[in-house]
Amino acid sequence: MSTLLLDAEALYLDLLKGVQRLMGKDTVLVGIWSGGAWLAERLQRDLGLAGEAGVISSSLHRDDFGSKGMSASADHTKLPFEVEGRHILLIDDVLYTGRTTRAVINELFDFGRPASVQLAVLVDRGGRQLPIEPAFSAARVALGVEHKLRLARDEAGRFSFDVK
Repeated sequence: MSTLLLDAEALYLDLLKGVQRLMGKDTVLVGIWSGGAWLAERLQRDLGLAGEAGVISSSLHRDDFGSKGMSASADHTKLPFEVEGRHILLIDDVLYTGRTTRAVINELFDFGRPASVQLAVLVDRGGRQLPIEPAFSAARVALGVEHKLRLARDEAGRFSFDVK
């Protein structure tokens, strides 16, 4: 793996500002497992929000479930608040085809009907296969389909990107 020349920490600061603008009085953060969960956890702390951010896994609603089976992240959904009637701000690290976001929204509705759902991402790499767009993205990059962009986190909690 090699490091992509994107400063994940600088982009996180942009994401923080974007999320601040999207937050309403009753908005809760839900991070998409795993990179989005890391971001949501740090945003929750940096925004001084009470309680914990939620975490949601896409595993049980993936359209490729038949070929991939259940992943180890299937049990990572943890929503420490009622979903019904809440304003949900989904947080993800990298938005690509939109399939993970679709699966996560299906999972979210298994817990209730939110008042609204918005999406904020660290990086939007284009290539959408579904009509899903973020309300905020800290960066937009173009990568070939042969590349995979992944958020990494070191022991101190600092973010970086890996590309394969």
